[in-house]
Amino acid sequence: MLFTQDHEEPRRILQKFIASEINPHVDEWEKAQIFPAHELFKKLGDLGFLGLNKPVEYGGQGLDYSYALMMAEELGTINCGGVPMAIGVQTDMATPALARFGSDELRREFLVPAIAGDQVVSIGVSEPSAGSDVASIKTKAVSDGDDYVINGGKMWITNGTQADWICLLANTSEGPKHRNKSLICVPMKSKGVTVARKLDKMGMHSSDTAQIFFDNVRVPKRNRIGEEGFGFMYQMVQFQEERLWGAAACIKAHEKTIQETIEYTRNRKAFGQSLLDNQVVHFRLAELQTEVELLRSLVYRAGEALVAGKDVTQLATMAKLKAGRLGREVPDACLQFWGGMGFMNETLVSRSYRDSRLTSIGGGADEVMLGILCKFMGTLPDPRAKKAEK
Repeated sequence: MLFTQDHEEPRRILQKFIASEINPHVDEWEKAQIFPAHELFKKLGDLGFLGLNKPVEYGGQGLDYSYALMMAEELGTINCGGVPMAIGVQTDMATPALARFGSDELRREFLVPAIAGDQVVSIGVSEPSAGSDVASIKTKAVSDGDDYVINGGKMWITNGTQADWICLLANTSEGPKHRNKSLICVPMKSKGVTVARKLDKMGMHSSDTAQIFFDNVRVPKRNRIGEEGFGFMYQMVQFQEERLWGAAACIKAHEKTIQETIEYTRNRKAFGQSLLDNQVVHFRLAELQTEVELLRSLVYRAGEALVAGKDVTQLATMAKLKAGRLGREVPDACLQFWGGMGFMNETLVSRSYRDSRLTSIGGGADEVMLGILCKFMGTLPDPRAKKAEK
């Protein structure tokens, strides 16, 4: 059993917070295409939700990862995808490597205010020509005495226009691409950092997303997380938690879409009966709920394994893949039953349709997840065999 009675009180507090501090404002934030991250994160920090599984000595709660999954699952009840995603970047994408591998000095400077909600954080991995292909990033951090001088650019950066610092993945040598990268904490007020533009997206409207340029940005080497050249490895470790968190955040979001569709089709009359009375409708909704429950089981199994200290790359990848597929299947099927109302921006099913599409792309596209799983299964073509044939 992943969750126990100890999870119920923080779950109740979070549910109350979402109902009073987030959902009443979501429509306003969606129209503005931004939400007040500093204000909201400070409130979450005061409640302890930005460091549930982070070390106590840096302001965290020191709990195991099951509490982070509980939080991710409850964030799925927020009436949009953008705000949960932004929170997840702060807790489970930009700070895990720092918490795990950073020096004490670095954690006190950057992790403590992130956990407290005093600072907003971004993760800087993706670039215009390197999204899921993390190893192909071009941004460079060249050694110059006790500093790095950074040049390059990052794309699709969540929290990008409001962030106080960014956890940046950059090439710090000319060596092999899996061993030449480092993670560096870069203050966004550093000279040479430019937020080029706030991106206009299909969905996730309430989350500010930016393109960022780095022009001879000088930061001290002490801002590097862990050892030089280990950034790619740290990022891969971090991806386990990021992908599992992303899958967990989909569970209640999809259940909410299904439940709202049940209510709508029950009340909507057509051809003398409720739409829900049609077998094609209620059978399909039963199928969708079953798929969501299967995702929950996979997430819980992976979560239990992670808490037990096991490598969950395969299970987290499966959960991410399944969540991405359901992100297209559930809102699409439900929207169809809403008819013309489903095509209106005023309905939550329409917002879910737009927001959930990102799950198959962000944090590693479905095709990348399939490639990882094929490696575990031993079904990928052997490139050495092709060379031998030539």
